Amino acid sequence: MKYSLTHHHGLGNDFLVFDLDQGTPQQQWPDLARRWCDRSAGGGADGLLILHRRSATDLTMILFNADGSRAEMSGNGIRCLVQAAHQNNDLGAGTQYTVSTDAGERKATVLSVAIDDTLQISVDMGTVEAISEPTQWQLMECHPDRPTRHLSVGNPHSVVGVDDVSLVDLKSLGEKVPHINLEIIEPGPEPHAITMRVHERGAGITQACGTGACAAAEAALAWGLVPRSTQEVLVHMDGGDARVRIDDNRRAILIGPSVFLNTVTVNV
Repeated sequence: MKYSLTHHHGLGNDFLVFDLDQGTPQQQWPDLARRWCDRSAGGGADGLLILHRRSATDLTMILFNADGSRAEMSGNGIRCLVQAAHQNNDLGAGTQYTVSTDAGERKATVLSVAIDDTLQISVDMGTVEAISEPTQWQLMECHPDRPTRHLSVGNPHSVVGVDDVSLVDLKSLGEKVPHINLEIIEPGPEPHAITMRVHERGAGITQACGTGACAAAEAALAWGLVPRSTQEVLVHMDGGDARVRIDDNRRAILIGPSVFLNTVTVNV
């Protein structure tokens, strides 16, 4: 049986979206995620998003990483899911979507009309919270003076401050703690900005990470890498830039693009 998936990316972090309006395959979702996200044999993506519409603007998102594992949340993924839903709605800029995820309910607002298959979308990502040091963290062998924060944005992150992100063997480090999302950050180049690279749980090194950008922005503010007076932290990633607003209660707003790439037909 054939199904259609839409392919989107948020700053190079790409996802296939399966709309449940076309029915539910009999196979298990983890198996389908591994097959469809395979870049050599499938459609190719960092993850698979399952879209269920309770109404035009009330959605559910389930996320499977490329390795078939289920993840609680994705800041880039939720924008891609909203774009997939918005493409079939006769609704314009300013439309707000409620999206239920494994990490709880999130509000996403479409900020623009589509230009070159691109939408700008703002997402209320919830509160960035401190969590315990993950298991096997000692394998990282971080110097005790190295700034490190373990944070949740609905999913687990470890943020490490470094002098130069380009000089770090991120793949080797990420493989030591594959059960978390690992971000390395350095300040600048602008006073209100940081530069970030990420090794994501279930996907490896990706071009960008939305929840990671939120965790990194909170860490940068706490460490003084950007001034506390900064209204928006600009997060430079390999795939492009996101903007993050952190309020006094550590609630994060993530702002960035979602780009529609194409429609992929898959066999089941």
